[in-house]
Amino acid sequence: MSFTTLSSREFNQDASRAKKAADSGPVFITDRGRPAHVLLSIQEYQRLTHQRRSIVDALAMPEDVEFDPPRSRELPRPADFE
Repeated sequence: MSFTTLSSREFNQDASRAKKAADSGPVFITDRGRPAHVLLSIQEYQRLTHQRRSIVDALAMPEDVEFDPPRSRELPRPADFE
């Protein structure tokens, strides 16, 4: 993946060049020599912003799953604190 850097003036004068460059990588647009904006293709933007599931969502059980564990027939043992 390559990247391109354009000044704000270059971007304003040739937006089609910036769009073509964004197909092969990010386009950094500078203001007074400092990066100010980034132009990405929609595919790259969607890849970067793809919703990641939170750990809570990943571990949550679906509501339609029935869970009925068998009851233990063993009696609890007294705790040994010695």
